[in-house]
Amino acid sequence: MTDDLRDLLRTAFRWTDLGPGSDYLVSDRSGWWRDPRILDGLGDGLAGLFADSAPTVVVSPEVTGFMVGPLVARALGVGFVEAYRAGARRAIAEPMIWADVPSDHRGDVQRLGVRERLIGPDDRVLVVDDWAATGAQARGLRKLLGDRYLGTAVIVAECPPPVATELSIRSLLTGMDL
Repeated sequence: MTDDLRDLLRTAFRWTDLGPGSDYLVSDRSGWWRDPRILDGLGDGLAGLFADSAPTVVVSPEVTGFMVGPLVARALGVGFVEAYRAGARRAIAEPMIWADVPSDHRGDVQRLGVRERLIGPDDRVLVVDDWAATGAQARGLRKLLGDRYLGTAVIVAECPPPVATELSIRSLLTGMDL
């Protein structure tokens, strides 16, 4: 199914031209969420990237990670924990653990946090997201999770190979595939 899933992901993806005055293309992943075959295969496909790691929980950063992470958690038979961005307009009225995220693909510095009570000292955490452009969020979550961090499973990895190796980022596709 993984080769079929990769083909479906490539077919449903497109680059969008913002028009005159813009010198870059924007990724349009909306076709991924519209295709039930992709949704059906994503959990198993991403979980399979870390099949030998025996995670006990999946953690994903908002926003798109909140869509992909539960699919992987379900495929692995484990729970899911949200990693929130600091400064969002929502109050979380319980203790959080936070980590600074280095500058991301937009040049923004962020903080990511998880509810402290949801990550135990013996957890083995798989981070899941849709895209890794620089590895910044994976780096921040690895810092937050410490020895509990197993690696990061993403649909697309664009970060340089040494960064992917350092952070154990595994992907279904690379940026060059698109």
